Amino acid sequence: MLARIFTIKEIAKATNNFSKENLIGTGGFGEVFKGIFDDGTVTAIKRAKIGNTKGIDQMLNEVRILCQVNHRSLVRLVGCCVELEQSLLIYEYIPKGTLFDHLHRHHSGKWAFLSWSHRLQIAYQTAEGLAYLHSSAMPPIYHRDVKSTNILLDEKLDAKVSDFGLSRLVEMSEKNDSHIFTCAQGTLGYLDPEYYRNFQLTDKSDVYSFGVVLLEMLTSKKAIDFNREEEYVNLVIYIKKIMKEEKLMDVVDATLKEGAGKVELETMQAFGYLAASCLDEQRQNRPSMKEVSDEIEYLISILKGEISKT
Repeated sequence: MLARIFTIKEIAKATNNFSKENLIGTGGFGEVFKGIFDDGTVTAIKRAKIGNTKGIDQMLNEVRILCQVNHRSLVRLVGCCVELEQSLLIYEYIPKGTLFDHLHRHHSGKWAFLSWSHRLQIAYQTAEGLAYLHSSAMPPIYHRDVKSTNILLDEKLDAKVSDFGLSRLVEMSEKNDSHIFTCAQGTLGYLDPEYYRNFQLTDKSDVYSFGVVLLEMLTSKKAIDFNREEEYVNLVIYIKKIMKEEKLMDVVDATLKEGAGKVELETMQAFGYLAASCLDEQRQNRPSMKEVSDEIEYLISILKGEISKT
């Protein structure tokens, strides 16, 4: 996909000179501003911190990745600006925040509580986007930082996978290898333990991280929460213990269970078991993202059948 080259003059005007009013996000890489161009196009503009060479490298990696992909469930790169020492990337504007916001901050009143059908749809769309990266993109791409803060929601609550700063293109010379040796990068609580231990990156590393996101969606609990008992700070460890005791439904978000019919509850349980399969310690036992996508699509079809009957 072609990215347009913007001038700094255009960007300064679109962001009102990077005003605080237009600031919509901050992170280790730098800042994100809302930008409105003369033709009415609304965008999100990412600006790297001055002197942050790691952040600049990650942004250049994003350009390299996003110029090669085109899928409705992946955030779209509109363009970039290379006039300054700071790199500037311009993305389509996704207005409804992150999946993390909706799962863990909806009590603030700013973010909507997600119904079970919405959660299934978001999970399916995200899985489709990741399956595209693994199986349809040429060369294949491993995201390396799948987490709920990197899943954006648009006005219809459709999912868009974002933040490709750590993503890895699988070169032709590596294509026949079962894994790529690379320093473990990602986010605490989502990182594939096998990748962390052995530095062996595979598509199943993304599958593991996505399994953590599925648990978040089912329980509305954070991947890492220091308010939980010390041994259960990590959501995966906590849920695996619960599942061993066959008490999975006890930790499903209580609001989701309220008024849920038999079929809805059954799909929640199946969703939990799907998450567990993604989190298998042995990567060869985990499903592919395509298999995960197909399974979630199947759960949606069951749920739609039930909804049409009621």
